Amino acid sequence: MKIFTDAHGNKVEFSPVWNAFGDANHVLALCRFENSWVLTDHTRRGLEFPGGKREKGETVEEAVNREIYEETGGITGALLFLGQYKVYSPRGAFIKSIYFAELDDIVRKEDYLETNGPVLMDQLPENLKDDERFSFIMKDQIVPLSLNVLTILKKEHRADS
Repeated sequence: MKIFTDAHGNKVEFSPVWNAFGDANHVLALCRFENSWVLTDHTRRGLEFPGGKREKGETVEEAVNREIYEETGGITGALLFLGQYKVYSPRGAFIKSIYFAELDDIVRKEDYLETNGPVLMDQLPENLKDDERFSFIMKDQIVPLSLNVLTILKKEHRADS
């Protein structure tokens, strides 16, 4: 488990273990499509991976698929669980599950809700913290920790093949 402080001064705990903190009420999806990272351009926060709140009656996986589609038009293929984190905010703690999604397609939509739609990037900048185009969500340790888990899982998969 990793513990750090986010951009808002909140304590954050990260774990690659399934349901380490219980049922997640938020989701985050690191997405790829045709060798590019798929982000969304949030109208207030800037570039970030798709994600959001889980709706009543929805599974975590359904929430991931819905958020990806709503914010990017992405049609999800397989999902891979990367981890979970808990943020201890003064407004109350919340838990977010993180997935990797390889998209099968991206469809053009009329409305991407609170975002301006998908943004494809061949690679992420080396130092997201200093890049003002990116949301605060991208600037703490969650993305690097999640990418590290993804690298480990891909290596394990190749070793098993």
